[in-house]
Amino acid sequence: MVLKAQTLLVHIVDDDESVRKGLSRLMRSAAIESRAYESPERFLAEVRNERNACILMDITMPRMSGLELAAQIKEKGIKLPVIAISARDDDEMRQLALDLGVKFFLRKPVDDQALIDAISWVMQRGDGP
Repeated sequence: MVLKAQTLLVHIVDDDESVRKGLSRLMRSAAIESRAYESPERFLAEVRNERNACILMDITMPRMSGLELAAQIKEKGIKLPVIAISARDDDEMRQLALDLGVKFFLRKPVDDQALIDAISWVMQRGDGP
């Protein structure tokens, strides 16, 4: 799947610096702008609804989990589509994420092309949580 020739922005929320750097590099290689956040709290303090943007977040983070972040995104009326990544991949986790408005759920380690395809899919749909 090919991304449209518009500027796309992916907000990366992950407590692991090496994961944030790796995902940021992947976004650059796909000509996608990214902003990385080391915590859900920082993300929530800085993010705004924007056109052509989505959220890529880890599920397992200290202080606030990705599921708690998804609930906060929904509560605050942030209308950006959410893609979740997690080392924990079971039916219960997936269903909880989907119930909170997550549009795509990928297991770590994430296949680069699968992630780019997921971003393309949520951006083309254009619907948030």
